[in-house]
This record gives sequence, structure tokens and C-alpha cells, in this order.
Amino acid sequence: MQVRSIIFVCLLSIASFFPAFANEQKIIKDLKEGGKLILIRHSEAPGTGDPANFNLNDCKTQRNLSAEGIEQAKRLGDFFIKNNISFEKVYSSEYCRCKDTARYAFKNFETFSGLNSTFADPSKTPAYIKRTKEFIEKLDKSKNYIFVAHHTTIEGLASTFANSGEMVIVDRSYKVIGTFKVN
Repeated sequence: MQVRSIIFVCLLSIASFFPAFANEQKIIKDLKEGGKLILIRHSEAPGTGDPANFNLNDCKTQRNLSAEGIEQAKRLGDFFIKNNISFEKVYSSEYCRCKDTARYAFKNFETFSGLNSTFADPSKTPAYIKRTKEFIEKLDKSKNYIFVAHHTTIEGLASTFANSGEMVIVDRSYKVIGTFKVN
């Protein structure tokens, strides 16, 4: 009886691996086709929101990436290299945790204020999303673009929540194609 239980647990563990592997392969295939928007929530940064003395131009006043967040960002960049996934450009929120995620993952990036967090003032979300969509509309539709942002931005664009370091891949109509988090 005990042997059957062990075999069952082993088979269950193996079976749970296959859906994740299949999802990863689908994401890679979709990204290689081009024309996707890759929305990435910044890597692990302990806490919620920003301190009361927050200053966009001073990283010491912001939530910053943890050591795990830095490693998470590096693994994210490695995922694109390992799978030979091309992208035209990386855009980041002006917040340090997003810029650091972009820097550790992809090295080169540009900031775009439309990707900034609206956590402290949700009334700004519609205007930020409108501005971001107008910006995206001008980009080459055949290329992949990466946007490192916050959950408020990703939720506003794709109507889905993203965990720290998670990618939400959408088409140009903002339909979610898939989500993926590099381990």
C-alpha cells in the first residue's frame, strides 16, 4: 500500500511538470513570431507602495530590488538569450525597481513615464494607460517590445494581475496570449 502511494505521488509530480513545460514552449513559439507586447512586472522588491518621502529621482527613497529580485531579473534576461527571442526595444517605468529590472535583464532600455505606478493615486491610471496605448500604437507592429512596469500599469493594459518578475504577453489588441515567470 505504501509503495502505491509513493508511485502515485511521483507520477503526480511528473504530470504537474508537463503543463508548465508546454506553456513555456507555447510562449517561446509565440514570442518568436514577433509582434507581441511583453509586459513585465518589476522583479522582487520587498514591501508595498513607496515610502512617504518618495522621490522619483532618488532611489534611496523608493522600494528597491532585493538580492532575489536582482537574480530574478538576470534569469529573465537569460531566458530571452537562451531561447533566441528577439525584441526591438525595452521601455521601463521611471521607478528605480523597474529601471534596475530592465538593466539587470536587458542592459539597454529607455524610460517612459506612462509606465509609472499609479498605486498611490489610482485616479491617474486611465490617463497613463491612454498615453501608453498611444505610444505603443506608433511602434512597429511586426516587432516584439518589452515594457517593465508595475502591476497597476499591466492590469490597466491587459486586465490581468502580474506577480513580481512575471511576464504577461499580449497581442496588439491587448488580448493576453499567456503569462510566464522564469524560475
